[in-house]
Amino acid sequence: MAGNKKIHSQDLVKLLEKWSQDFTVFAPSRENGEVLMREWDGKDTGFLEWYRNSTQPPKDAILPPLEKMFAFHKEKEGYRIELPPEQRRRLLFGIRPCDARALTIVDMPFKEGYEDPYYLARRQGTLLVGLSCTRPYDSCFCTSVGGGPSDASAVDVLLTDIGDGYLAEAATSAGGELLDGAGLADASPADEAKAVEAKKAALAGIGRKIDTEGLKDRLLSCFEDREFWEKTAAKCLSCGVCTFFCPTCYCFDINDEMVREEGARFRSWDSCAFSVYTQMPMENPRLEKWRRVRQKVCHKFEFYPMNFGVIGCVGCGRCIRLCPVNWDITRVLDSVPAAAQS
Repeated sequence: MAGNKKIHSQDLVKLLEKWSQDFTVFAPSRENGEVLMREWDGKDTGFLEWYRNSTQPPKDAILPPLEKMFAFHKEKEGYRIELPPEQRRRLLFGIRPCDARALTIVDMPFKEGYEDPYYLARRQGTLLVGLSCTRPYDSCFCTSVGGGPSDASAVDVLLTDIGDGYLAEAATSAGGELLDGAGLADASPADEAKAVEAKKAALAGIGRKIDTEGLKDRLLSCFEDREFWEKTAAKCLSCGVCTFFCPTCYCFDINDEMVREEGARFRSWDSCAFSVYTQMPMENPRLEKWRRVRQKVCHKFEFYPMNFGVIGCVGCGRCIRLCPVNWDITRVLDSVPAAAQS
């Protein structure tokens, strides 16, 4: 891979235009008061002045909130299936390191055991141009779960704001090819030094910490502690905000809709916070709210590490910032009782 490059601020529009020739470029956009990753409008890079992170995680470009899996038509011989058209390759510009890392967590259930063709086709056809986080929220705790505001482990290219432009570092061979074909100037030692200082300052800005040492065992030990979980769930509204805005949640529901001889199958996001999430014909094993809250916490910090070897949370802090009743996952984790001694 080539050495680090420098992108001058005034050249960003031309650069995105160039990349748009080969990719559908997504970038931060404001819609109805929310910040979302949406298809770039072809002219504006002003988002770099105000952008801290998207409200809804960029995961929705890979795993849409609602997707049409296929259409079906009833005919005399049976059903004729019509698959969706192939999509153009995508480039997510400005994705934060935490959200890029979240995609590696979502990858695991979609490619291990059963390979989901819908998800994997989009994932494998997407490049991630990350943007170092220089202004972390006070709710961010990425460093406690293995990440960081300038973590390049899950992006193809990492950009860091150095004042008069951006230092661009290739993190994968695909990222190197992307930068090599962009005709960018090499970064100077002074540019690289500015990036180092910016990264140090961002790291120092992560003030929220949690102790994950032995957390899985503590959660396992208190799994049947109903009193603890009822107290933990007391003010939860079961609204689903924390799951719908979580970059690592991936639960979905599938429904068929049919009118006369034609129909379609849709996949849509679902939430373990909802009382009907596990509803079955004869029972609902998580009818009580405390059981659903327990499931949410334990899935991220106990079950996922047991199944995949990593914590299922990237510390983006959305569930803290967006919760209408200020339910705070970091306080919950700090309050988990010590594991019982065997």
